Amino acid sequence: MKNSIKVERAKNDITQAKLAKLSQVSRQTINAIELGKYVPSALLALRLAKIFDTSVEEIFQLEEGES
Repeated sequence: MKNSIKVERAKNDITQAKLAKLSQVSRQTINAIELGKYVPSALLALRLAKIFDTSVEEIFQLEEGES
């Protein structure tokens, strides 16, 4: 699964630590999501979309072969 968390953070000038606090997870979790090592729960994906005022689909995309 691809994601644009890092891009969204840059556009909104938000650090990993601040995003972690806003989304109620650890900074390590945000880092793991950005690196593609962790797939967030639906609840966390929705929280992140709300923080960035966008849709889940704009942040997370399936890669080829993932369906």
